[in-house]
Amino acid sequence: MANSRYFFTSESVSEGHPDKVSDQISDAILDEFLRQDPNSRVACETFVTTGQVIVGGEVTSTGIVDVQKLAREAITKIGYTKGEYMFEAQSCGVLSALHSQSPDINRGVDRKEEIEDELDRVGAGDQGMMFGYACTETPELMPAAIQYAHALVKKLADIRKEDSMMTYLRPDSKSQVTLEYVDDVAQRVDAVVVSTQHDPEPEGCSEAEWQEIIRKDIIEHVVNKVIPANMLDENTKFHINPTGRFEIGGPHGDTGLTGRKIIVDTYGGAAPHGGGAFSGKDPSKVDRSAAYASRHVAKNIVAAGLADKCTVQVSYAIGVAHPVSVHIDTHGTAVNGLTNEQIEEKANTIFDLRPAAIIKKFSLNKPQGWCYQDTAAYGHFGRDIFPWEKTDKVDELKKAFNL
Repeated sequence: MANSRYFFTSESVSEGHPDKVSDQISDAILDEFLRQDPNSRVACETFVTTGQVIVGGEVTSTGIVDVQKLAREAITKIGYTKGEYMFEAQSCGVLSALHSQSPDINRGVDRKEEIEDELDRVGAGDQGMMFGYACTETPELMPAAIQYAHALVKKLADIRKEDSMMTYLRPDSKSQVTLEYVDDVAQRVDAVVVSTQHDPEPEGCSEAEWQEIIRKDIIEHVVNKVIPANMLDENTKFHINPTGRFEIGGPHGDTGLTGRKIIVDTYGGAAPHGGGAFSGKDPSKVDRSAAYASRHVAKNIVAAGLADKCTVQVSYAIGVAHPVSVHIDTHGTAVNGLTNEQIEEKANTIFDLRPAAIIKKFSLNKPQGWCYQDTAAYGHFGRDIFPWEKTDKVDELKKAFNL
């Protein structure tokens, strides 16, 4: 039988992409509300465009937050600090339209003391389904295409902020990586796309010469530093700034909105997505917290050696603590003849997927050593700084299956 051969592509965007600017502002505001009041209920969205930031949403909190200050600090951290970018941290307008949360939602989320088990007193903030995923393609147990794509734009940002060799770089950038698979195993990188915002060409340098300098720099100092050499070959295609010029970018080049990069935030399309965005939402919103918990379940199952690939789906009803359903799919990769049903049965006893239990386990209302703004660029998964990435249930899973 002939080998199964196919190509798969994932993309990422940098912290300077307008949608990611919005995500980071929303999460900076969430972080401050939670710092002042860990029981804050926040659903915050941000819109950015030329010279303007608009923040809206619903909040229930005892905290008092300076939205203008937080937005300007987030924008400064990203690097929009020059007037020629047409979006600059200290001069852009910042408008806040935050208001109180609907009591009809809050009554189902914060249940009262008549419920005996305190972990049953917090119902899901909304209905919906969330997905978690893990696979053995990378040491982080993430799909390779999205990990490489994230690493490319992160490397660009690191060089822009810390290095003097590519001083022409501006904050906005995008990447895309295409892998060639044979029998479901990634064999090589077939194509790399990197588009980075940059300064105008220096005096005396033609546009063509300037683009060639940028191309060589990015391949040498970014692509070759990020993607393993054994994954690149003479047939790998490089598309660097394929339009030929990328000076106008960020919120001046395109509007940005919180929650528009949900596939970038998760698995690059290698796994399903329930549809809910993450940034700007407090952990009572299962769109966020249950997606983190589902990743934790999937990663521990793969890390325990039960399967090479695992997708976890969990669903909720608003105001109800226990999930409506939990489904685990190992895509035919489970070991020792284990079935999905057997793994589901054990997982349901090992992992507590009630919202209050998830919040407590990962300290989601009191982040320690990380903050929500950290999640808002370069992916919510595959980064060890986040507690849902811990493989702390491996031994328990192995014991459950006598491995």
